[in-house]
Amino acid sequence: MNLLLVNWQDLRNPQSGGAEIHLFELFRRLADRGHRVRLVCSGFAGAPAVEVVEGIEVHRTGDRLSFALRGRGAVRRALRAERPDVVVDDVNKLPLCVPTLTDRPVYAVIPHLFGTTAFQEVSWPMAATVWAAERLIPVAYRRAWFHAISESTRDDLVARGIPADRIAVVHPGVDAERYAPDPAVERADPPRFVYLGRLKRYKGVEHLLRALALARRERGDLSLDIAGSGDDRPRLEALAGSLGIADAVRFLGFVDEAAKLSLLRQAVANVFPSPKEGWGITVMEAAACGTPSLASDAPGLRDSVRDGLTGLLVPHGDAAALARAMVRLAGDPALVARLGRAARQHALEHSWDAATDRVEAHLRDLAAGAFPPPSFAS
Repeated sequence: MNLLLVNWQDLRNPQSGGAEIHLFELFRRLADRGHRVRLVCSGFAGAPAVEVVEGIEVHRTGDRLSFALRGRGAVRRALRAERPDVVVDDVNKLPLCVPTLTDRPVYAVIPHLFGTTAFQEVSWPMAATVWAAERLIPVAYRRAWFHAISESTRDDLVARGIPADRIAVVHPGVDAERYAPDPAVERADPPRFVYLGRLKRYKGVEHLLRALALARRERGDLSLDIAGSGDDRPRLEALAGSLGIADAVRFLGFVDEAAKLSLLRQAVANVFPSPKEGWGITVMEAAACGTPSLASDAPGLRDSVRDGLTGLLVPHGDAAALARAMVRLAGDPALVARLGRAARQHALEHSWDAATDRVEAHLRDLAAGAFPPPSFAS
């Protein structure tokens, strides 16, 4: 098949995150299987306009901000250059309404929609633009078939007016060979927690810092590693200082894979305090390492974390509840071990190859001009 992808960023963009990892894990495998895969996305400083990244031919236009204006033109040019069998529109920032640009079948990949959470991150004019654009999806994407990465995202789409029988739920995979327990690595003592992800205001990391400050009143030996970069780091560092926990929090910035594995294996728990996610790729990476997650009881995270089985869920923004859960895990190694074993088994149920098989089948159905069978919605 000839596949044209549309996404805001590519995997080599310094601002890339879970959405880009998800897209490339799936479609680099399809490229390896012999399919022609192109990607239209934004550019970044020093990036070539055209580059092959993991078997995918990447065409970059503009930058992170200008892509909202230049992206649709870039998609039109790509459509004229080659007629794709299917256009894959990865909607993870401002929707480009790709179905209005082509008569080709459109497969819309939806990690999650921001809704009102956009107002927690950006200025109200920009947040209002995202919110309004997302409300156009039922009309602008009425011809599209949807790939939701979690049941929560599917339910969000249905609530917005997308027919349930046009939505497939395909959970992301995890590399359970790379992310695996290491018998030679023990849990940190004194207990340490870890946050892995971008430092953006909407991620809720400030709630984790407040929770740590409360937890240390009972367990003064608790500490936290924060791995990731983002524009919210200065504010979070200042908050840690004002809470009196600066010496208990390490801001590590971007870490390589070896350091990431070490952090996940040693932590008592991976903490994910976000108010909304599509799924939570780091939840499954931690799980594959045999480490439970302590997360917000929020869309997406309540799908990837099985409360009481592979981790613990607490109300989003409730620092006191999060602190109690941290103290509980830190004081109960047997509970951590039990949750970690179940988390590892849960991770083994999710592979990128199996997810790619399902996506490939969906795309072949669309390319053949046949409506997917009823099992397409799952």
